[in-house]
Amino acid sequence: MEGLSWKLFLLSCLFAAEGSAQDFGQTQFICTSVPKDVDLCTAAMQNSGPAEDLKTTIFQLRETVLQQKETIVNQKETIRELTSKLSRCESQSLPAAVGPGGRRPGGKNTMGDVSRGTADTLAQLGQTLQTLKQRLENLEQYSRGNNSAQANSMKDLLQNKIDDMEKQVLSRVSTLEESKPGQGNETDQRNRVESTLTSLHHRISDLEKGKETRPADRFQLTFPLRTNYMYAKAKRSLPEMYSFSVCLWIKSNASPGVGTPFSYAVPGQANELVLIEWGNNPMELLINDKVTKLPFLINDGKWHHLCITWTTRDGMWEAFQDGVKRGNGENLAPYHPIKPDGVLVLGQEQDTLGGGFDATQAYVGELAHLHIWNRKLSVTEISNLATCNSKAPIGNVFYWTESNIEIFGGATKWTFEPCSSVN
Repeated sequence: MEGLSWKLFLLSCLFAAEGSAQDFGQTQFICTSVPKDVDLCTAAMQNSGPAEDLKTTIFQLRETVLQQKETIVNQKETIRELTSKLSRCESQSLPAAVGPGGRRPGGKNTMGDVSRGTADTLAQLGQTLQTLKQRLENLEQYSRGNNSAQANSMKDLLQNKIDDMEKQVLSRVSTLEESKPGQGNETDQRNRVESTLTSLHHRISDLEKGKETRPADRFQLTFPLRTNYMYAKAKRSLPEMYSFSVCLWIKSNASPGVGTPFSYAVPGQANELVLIEWGNNPMELLINDKVTKLPFLINDGKWHHLCITWTTRDGMWEAFQDGVKRGNGENLAPYHPIKPDGVLVLGQEQDTLGGGFDATQAYVGELAHLHIWNRKLSVTEISNLATCNSKAPIGNVFYWTESNIEIFGGATKWTFEPCSSVN
């Protein structure tokens, strides 16, 4: 009888092993002996707890693997999207100029584009990275409950991917900040606009010349906007000067500061001779980067005649407004002659020779009759200029005539009659 019990017990173990193998594949089973006075079914019921727990654990692990696989798919899609945006950032750089309503010159509406510029693209890359990090954090929280090697391996893989993506974004940002690849497109577009405006201005000027026989010096320049591309330039340089007088008519109500009526730069010195009123500062005269404040009050929207004289001996200067002396001083760049072979620009302050314009320092208003002498004018000569006297002198270094000036960026030229046009 005892042998029969053991045979039945072995048969039950084999049956259980066969069924389990069908469910779980290759597994290892341990059979436990049962006392002969205990019912086999009852014993099997009692011993089913660990097997059920094992089966439940396996199902949970299987479900975890499926969820992690889905997470990997999502992460791969995010990485693919991020890589695509990085490529777009590299290839697109800054867009061409966009007109009203968000339309480029070709007519395509770009207001809804995924990327409208380098800044937008980098912002989107940052958001994508943040999303990727959030997904990784969620995955880490989920995997803390089961220390499976697969979950940890996947987490490390994704962390490495994120690190690589961040390095690429930082590299793109550094490259864009250093080389500014989109600036060339923007500059080219701006140059085309400037060329069109200048060409149009020249055509209008030609028509004006055909309609009237105004003298070559009866014109004014108007700079309506504070930009870094609207200016005029003298066609010839200045000679070396040990003294000078510079006079002009000016009208502006710009605030704060009227900007830079003129600037003269030479190789190695951008501030060789500059007249500027910047921000809330009073108008200043710079010679060889040395500065003095001038007692001018001009931003009232009325025409004013200004004259400044200077000599290298002791750096002595005098300032006249509307023919009246308003101030004087000394020790302004003494014994430094004004250097030759420079560039004279009207309406902009130069940070480099003939360029480096800053919109915040641009002149806004009107100016006319800029004359420069390589000597100090007398008080009578200055008064004659301010009152449009027929005896008023003309600049022997630079004189105001249309053939001496080039206009760029949309600055306009209008007929001007000194004194009769004043106020």
